[in-house]
Amino acid sequence: MLNYKRYKRVPVVDYPQRQWPNKQIEKAPIWCSVDLRDGNQALIEPMTVDEKVEMFNLLLKLGFKEIEIGFPAASQIEFDFLRKLVAENMIPDDVKVQVLCQCRKNLIDRTFEAIEGIKNVVFHIYNSTSTLQRDVVFHKEKPEIIQIAIDGTRMVKEGMKNFKGNLQLEYSPESFTGTELDFALEICTAVQKEWNHANENPIIFNLPATVEMNTPNVYADQIEWMSTHFEDRENVIVSVHPHNDRGTGVAIAELALLAGADRVEGTLFGNGERTGNVDILNLAYNMFSQGINPELHLENINEIIDVYERCCKMQVGMRHPYAGKLVFTAFSGSHQDAINKGKQALEERGSEIWEVPYLPIDPADVGREYEPVVRINSQSGKGGVAFVMNTVYGYKLPKAMHREFADVIQLISETEGGEVAPARIMEAFREEYLTLKAPYEFVSAKVEDDHGEEETKVTLVFKYNGEEIVSEARGNGPIDAVKLAIHQSVGAMDVAILDYDEHALSEGSHAKAAAYIQMRDNRTGNVTFGVGVSSNITRASIRGVFSALNRLAK
Repeated sequence: MLNYKRYKRVPVVDYPQRQWPNKQIEKAPIWCSVDLRDGNQALIEPMTVDEKVEMFNLLLKLGFKEIEIGFPAASQIEFDFLRKLVAENMIPDDVKVQVLCQCRKNLIDRTFEAIEGIKNVVFHIYNSTSTLQRDVVFHKEKPEIIQIAIDGTRMVKEGMKNFKGNLQLEYSPESFTGTELDFALEICTAVQKEWNHANENPIIFNLPATVEMNTPNVYADQIEWMSTHFEDRENVIVSVHPHNDRGTGVAIAELALLAGADRVEGTLFGNGERTGNVDILNLAYNMFSQGINPELHLENINEIIDVYERCCKMQVGMRHPYAGKLVFTAFSGSHQDAINKGKQALEERGSEIWEVPYLPIDPADVGREYEPVVRINSQSGKGGVAFVMNTVYGYKLPKAMHREFADVIQLISETEGGEVAPARIMEAFREEYLTLKAPYEFVSAKVEDDHGEEETKVTLVFKYNGEEIVSEARGNGPIDAVKLAIHQSVGAMDVAILDYDEHALSEGSHAKAAAYIQMRDNRTGNVTFGVGVSSNITRASIRGVFSALNRLAK
């Protein structure tokens, strides 16, 4: 049995004044990518300079205006990478480069060397403030921890005197979630007073869930409490840096935005230490799915995946939100049926609003294809097979036909094993409906309308068990006339037409039509569908009659 008594509960916040539960996310925050720092340091094989350049260019393409590129004072590779960006003029004027640095003079001086020549910089300093780290790591009391932050701020302010670019200070009370709120506010206020608006830029207070320690509502309480207690709040940017230790990184970020956060630091696909950082793409696509502009260019998820997997040498999970290969698929028969009906309703109504069951967004909006949306196996239902036939091949099977053809595909899945690909489904459709030639084989037909008698005359040429027959008959339409022409030549046949449907398969000069004939054998009571395809709708209907006859004969 798990020894749960080894662990103690992390205290919650006593904050009955909370307002965040009554709010909604209405706009995108300031996004800051930390892929090149937090993400890179968590890789088994850190990125090379060339890979960092490729990742940096991807982040620019996606529209990030704040990018933390690393810890240039602590690594020669990161120092050289930053200098390469400067030397090759790769940093756009409207992009802020963020650099991380501990509150030590030699590191701060080295960081100023690294950012020389950059127009816009976020200088990010931090020190750990949690009760646990004060006790077991630093062995310092609160005033000593505060002094570290004050000294770091003072050193940045001093170094800024010779810096010609635009510099914004960011301070993080690292391990904020394990820090007493009054102490977190005290140390941030001390930094704020020391900085004292060294320039016109608002100070950034980054309140990280360095370790996710409690339920998302507790983090939201912490953020709202801090946000409402900061002095000179209009000149403070409240930033969050959530991790995912409890698996709720996205949730705590969203609730933090409700609680007053202005800015989010995170990574693509949530790469980061331990269980990772918050997934910025997940957050952004969540906003997109609610009709909110995420203010990032995320139309091609496949390109993002490609660069990420190549540079990070990590794989995006098959069930990863929005990005995984299986997230727009449906194996369940009831899900497949609902997707099919939802898409049909969308088309019929001509609605500009996307509303399809089980698909929060249109896969096409993020560069995904419809072909893999529904995948067929032995557990799939009639709706999924019909959906594939419609979306991939254009056949809108009548509802009464769904079960009949789904049974065919289910048998294939059970006998051949595993998933049935769309191409295999179409192959089975041809075999079952379109290419049958025994015992009845259609050869030709001449159709004439007798307007005086309001009848249709058909001269039909067909084969029965290989013997060619010519038969002429009149009926109340081409299908009825064909049925009579066959019946009077093949006495063993006794069938009734139960239903008929048709539609165009494609547009243009080479357009074809599909006709569906539901037929009953009056002798046995068996009912089946036949399908005919032709550039002529009458010929397609006749082929459908022959298809149904052959299926009944089977």
